[in-house]
Amino acid sequence: MSDRFSFSVHATDGRARTGAIRTPRGEIRTPAFMPVGTAATVKAMLPESVRATGADILLGNTYHLMLRPGAERIARLGGLHRFMNWDRPILTDSGGFQVMSLAGLRRLTEEGVTFSSHIDGSKHHLSPETSMEIQRLLGSDIVMAFDECPALPASEEEVAQSMRMSMRWAQRSRDAFGDRPGHALFGIMQGGVTRALREESAEALKAIGFEGYAIGGLAVGEGQEAMFGVLDYAPGFLPADKPRYLMGVGKPDDIVGAVLRGVDMMDCVLPSRSGRTGQAWTRRGQVNIKNARHADDPRPLDESCTCPACTGYSRAYLHHVFRAGEMISGMLLTWHNLHYFQELMAGLRDAISRGELAGFVAQFEAMRAQGDIEPLSNAG
Repeated sequence: MSDRFSFSVHATDGRARTGAIRTPRGEIRTPAFMPVGTAATVKAMLPESVRATGADILLGNTYHLMLRPGAERIARLGGLHRFMNWDRPILTDSGGFQVMSLAGLRRLTEEGVTFSSHIDGSKHHLSPETSMEIQRLLGSDIVMAFDECPALPASEEEVAQSMRMSMRWAQRSRDAFGDRPGHALFGIMQGGVTRALREESAEALKAIGFEGYAIGGLAVGEGQEAMFGVLDYAPGFLPADKPRYLMGVGKPDDIVGAVLRGVDMMDCVLPSRSGRTGQAWTRRGQVNIKNARHADDPRPLDESCTCPACTGYSRAYLHHVFRAGEMISGMLLTWHNLHYFQELMAGLRDAISRGELAGFVAQFEAMRAQGDIEPLSNAG
């Protein structure tokens, strides 16, 4: 494996691409879905179980890890990979998105953001420079530039001012990141749903130069139609020879739509969060295991799925352990959801490589349109 970071496109189908990101810690097959390990863990999963679903890379959260247990402590203990027992690539976000969600607890200036911890109220400061230092201490393979992301809806002037400050912060992030062979820094495009602002942001990022480029400021309340409207043009503003990462997306149909529009990487808490709340994602759409119709159903969630939840347990059992508040409920449903998301990514990669993406997407949509299997007549 190379000691450098690189990206190559192996095949295209329309605007969709499949390829590989190479890092010293391993290869990331693209399009890639990154499970979110917010606090150095994908909730309810062992790292080897996450790997078994097909994940090549995890996402860690700078904001949460800096507050608890602290980046310095993680560094003393050998870095994030050793700390959480994951020896493959890790991407860390910059902390900017979490700080955005703390609007009532923060003070924003050109220098950075001062905010109060949601845990104990202690005061902290994040700037492009401190974000780069925290991510260096964590030892992540892919580091995200520090940015500010306004919640939508917002006025075009507010979005423009925020984007331009994020571009100044992107330059500061690049300067502070320095020369770190084998590690990559990604810039983040902002600009809301305004094409001219997105293009201005992309030009600023390309002038600075990054190893990869993210599309930020989407999946923050604008709706799928508006998000796809931006993705119809935004990936094309970014260099074709670098990975394109859509942050915080999403549901299976969001993922398919993003891949169709040229996105290479995505992340979302949805598979794990849904698993803990009794929601399963299947080829036929969403299943709410809480519903009484499953109480006497001996069938699996998805008879074609090879995950442990589907090969070893019935809907009736999954319904029972969720209702009983047993930990195994979140474990099994999270494993299933992550397995399904990774199976979807593998299917997309294969279809792109064979030039058969349109057929794959048509089958994906037809299966979802069927809805869940019919209840058994003796089920509740």
